[in-house]
Amino acid sequence: MKTKPEKTSTDEHPHGARPALLQDPHAVREPKVNNLEMAIGHEVRAYRKKLGITVTDLAASTGISLGMLSKIENGNISPSLTTLQSLSRALGVPLTAFFRRYEEPRNAVFVKAGEGIELERRGTRAGHQYNLLGHIDNNSSGVIVEPYLITLTTNSDVFPTFQHEGMEFLYMLEGEVVYRHGDQLFQMQPGDSLFFDADAPHGPEVLVKLPSRYLSIISYPQRGKSD
Repeated sequence: MKTKPEKTSTDEHPHGARPALLQDPHAVREPKVNNLEMAIGHEVRAYRKKLGITVTDLAASTGISLGMLSKIENGNISPSLTTLQSLSRALGVPLTAFFRRYEEPRNAVFVKAGEGIELERRGTRAGHQYNLLGHIDNNSSGVIVEPYLITLTTNSDVFPTFQHEGMEFLYMLEGEVVYRHGDQLFQMQPGDSLFFDADAPHGPEVLVKLPSRYLSIISYPQRGKSD
């Protein structure tokens, strides 16, 4: 029985180097605007100045009047797709570049302690209490994330055969369980975590100390984004 997840060996990563993460968690994006016309105007002006051309030059190359270009750059008018296509060709940028600064509304869910939604899930049949801590559907990331607080008591049964798509992250808060993932067993105590491919059979195999509580965060592709 393995009592802790095995650390990545230096043999897998020459010279002891770890693979670089693709995203900086502390990165700050450029300020966005929530007005589409202002966002487009800002980009048109920025790309024009980057090329070092005047509004007159741009008007001549696109056939758009000086007055119209002035209104577009100041965010006073909503240009048609035909107009945007002319501007993209003249400025040498893709049409989508004009929408780069536009900030669509983003959702957030705040749940007070003890107010998570208790759900009926597959594990509920084994006496596992699931409290959903938040859910944002149709988000911009293309990924669905389901954060649960799972509670196991003396009424709970072992159930080491969960299987579902996506990835899952567990963080032990209270109690102690032996958790199975595939053919591996992990002794989980408060502060321990486990991150795994949820397509393999998994779940608590031995309930060592009850009650036990742990966070379960499941993520999987959002349907319709890439289909």
